[in-house]
Amino acid sequence: MATGLFESPRRGADPGVAAAEGADRYRAVGGVTIVCCVLAVLAPLAFIDWWLAVVPILGLVFGAVACRDISRRPEVLTGKPLAVIAMAVSAACLVGGLAYLSLVYAAELPEGFQRLSYAMLQPLEGESSAAVPETALAMDGHRVLLKGYMYPGKQQHGIVQFLLVRDQGDCCFGGNPKITDRVLVQLSDPRGIEFSPRLTKIAGRFVVRPAGNTGIDGGVLYHLEDAFAR
Repeated sequence: MATGLFESPRRGADPGVAAAEGADRYRAVGGVTIVCCVLAVLAPLAFIDWWLAVVPILGLVFGAVACRDISRRPEVLTGKPLAVIAMAVSAACLVGGLAYLSLVYAAELPEGFQRLSYAMLQPLEGESSAAVPETALAMDGHRVLLKGYMYPGKQQHGIVQFLLVRDQGDCCFGGNPKITDRVLVQLSDPRGIEFSPRLTKIAGRFVVRPAGNTGIDGGVLYHLEDAFAR
């Protein structure tokens, strides 16, 4: 029924519509949604290393939480399509990154070589710090692939002999790596390689041969001979 010129509108009608319109107009994108979008942008890091798969995994978790919060409070929060897209990106990067790293892992090992880790070179608990464990002796004379970091020296180019150490804490911050965490590498190519602070993959013939002062300050127990970088 139409109202007269001086009649007031019915109470509860227009104010309710205005409130609903105001609620739709001012819904916010939640902080969790923003976080999952940021993680989706960073998700391609999963292609670099295994542990970085945690980035897209967190993106999926935050995306699920964002969708749940938006469904529970649709009058306050918005951005569900954004969260769903971010989750899709994180999922694609997670699957793609793991598949890529699996292919790299399978292809990095030369035919006829075995994998060697620094954990296999450590003495048993209670033994001398320079003791050679059975796991290392079992690999003596075998062709292996070992991953580590080049110990920095004065030479930066054409390096043919260097120490390959277990982690960057020892090689990059002035620490002296323990004897079971260093392997003396002798490359077969006289042109050598460039120094790199990144993880380096070296393949060669593993030899257990104590040399130099095998005390805490020097010497080596392990060698990689006729080696080459992967």
